[in-house]
Amino acid sequence: MKKQHYFKSYELFIWGMSSIVIVVSFILSGAQGVLSLIASLLGAAGLIFQAKGSPVGPAVMVVFSILYGIISYTFRYYGELATYVGMTLPMSVAALISWLRHPAGKGTRQVKINRVTPMSLSCAIGLTAVVTVIFGYVLVWLDTPNIVFSVISVSTSFLAAALTFLRSKLYAIAYAANDIVLIVLWSFATYSDRSYASVLACFIVFLVNDIYAFISWTMIEKHQRKS
Repeated sequence: MKKQHYFKSYELFIWGMSSIVIVVSFILSGAQGVLSLIASLLGAAGLIFQAKGSPVGPAVMVVFSILYGIISYTFRYYGELATYVGMTLPMSVAALISWLRHPAGKGTRQVKINRVTPMSLSCAIGLTAVVTVIFGYVLVWLDTPNIVFSVISVSTSFLAAALTFLRSKLYAIAYAANDIVLIVLWSFATYSDRSYASVLACFIVFLVNDIYAFISWTMIEKHQRKS
């Protein structure tokens, strides 16, 4: 009987190419510190596990949130710092606990995907609006660069984290939207200092991975419902 590998060949390809793009962009950008490289590689690894519905994904994102917060601080992107350390980090911990408590089956390494109700989705959107307003005032007070995109990033990031906690495949759509906002933000940063090009490449890679995550969770959801 042929042995079944955890990762499919195309998933390994996505992971491998993501890592190569991140490393090459780091070298070409002339970045000196390795923190952004480590964070980017960790993030890419976390996303591919998350796309598989594995609790390893949110566990890795806990570490990524800390590292990304430090990187954001160096460019005075206080919105990103506050979002990831003050919001995404604790939400990732909560998501990890939620995923571990709701496995797809006994002894499996996959979370049971949940189809969110209109009420749950409304609550998530409502909380997102409240958090966006609160963080928006804080970001203005901190004189955060590119304030409009920073506020949008807070909004999309919180919604994505909430949907991750709810175990909904829609989390990937929200994170993809957040990736687009971050690509814009770090494009500005890269224009000022090309050493941030590796961070920009990181979120381009993240966008591809989050699009795949939505496709993967859609297939996993169908399989789980048949089972």
